[in-house]
Amino acid sequence: MSKIAVATDSNSGITQEQAKEFGVHVIPMPFFIDGETFYEDINLTQEEFYQKLEGNAEISTSMPAAGDVIEFWDKLLKEYDEIVYIPMSSGLSSSCETAIMLAQDYEGKVQVVNNQRISVTQKRTVLDALELVKRGMNAAQIKEYLEETRFDSSIYIMVDTLYYLKKGGRITPAAAALGTLLKLKPVLQIQGEKLDAFAKARTVKQAKTIMLDAMAKDFKERFSTEDGTGMHLFIAYTKDIEPALEFKEMLKERYPKLEIEIDPLSLSISCHIGPGALAVACSKELPPQ
Repeated sequence: MSKIAVATDSNSGITQEQAKEFGVHVIPMPFFIDGETFYEDINLTQEEFYQKLEGNAEISTSMPAAGDVIEFWDKLLKEYDEIVYIPMSSGLSSSCETAIMLAQDYEGKVQVVNNQRISVTQKRTVLDALELVKRGMNAAQIKEYLEETRFDSSIYIMVDTLYYLKKGGRITPAAAALGTLLKLKPVLQIQGEKLDAFAKARTVKQAKTIMLDAMAKDFKERFSTEDGTGMHLFIAYTKDIEPALEFKEMLKERYPKLEIEIDPLSLSISCHIGPGALAVACSKELPPQ
């Protein structure tokens, strides 16, 4: 049986330390900050990132250089026969398409999975891939399954400030000014490919209710479950964990049977939405063997 490596990028939120614990491999995402290159979780921590972001540094995201990806894969293939590589959603970055192109030179040994996930849902995909390896699937079969189920997830994000969306050109200055004046808390969604507007709230409390109701609707209408049976449920946040812990209590009331994981949102998302954001996400569990 083939020895299969499961690999991803740091957009999954999996740290280098967690990667060792899980038995996966993580390539760090590069960030350009005031003209200098930093690598997530290598020479850029969450704390340092928010210091620079709030200090008004010029920050832009990038994708791993092709040479770095090739070197990463080549090193793994000295120890493994095949690689399942799970980058961030193709709808949010061109790194997935680049990886697919690079994999063409590897004669099927590298299977790049485009299952359109990011952050906590991407992390879950990586853990699912590990389980599928244990179940005896080969790399091509794992890719096929994960791509077939790519829409079996959902993310809703409340943004605390419109400043960073305006700075990144995601909304117009006029819309940002009006939203700030009205103290709006936009709720965004990721359903597969794109980060899109979902609703506008006047208060954090209202935004939380909108997200909880949206998740309940998805559970019922998309995933055919009222109480969350068969689902993974996550909370994610930017910078401050305290609001996430409070939000967990609200979720626990609705879904007392579910384990609720809390993780920071990946820095690639944080860069565009800023500190103080809060998200709820879900993905479908693997079917039992």
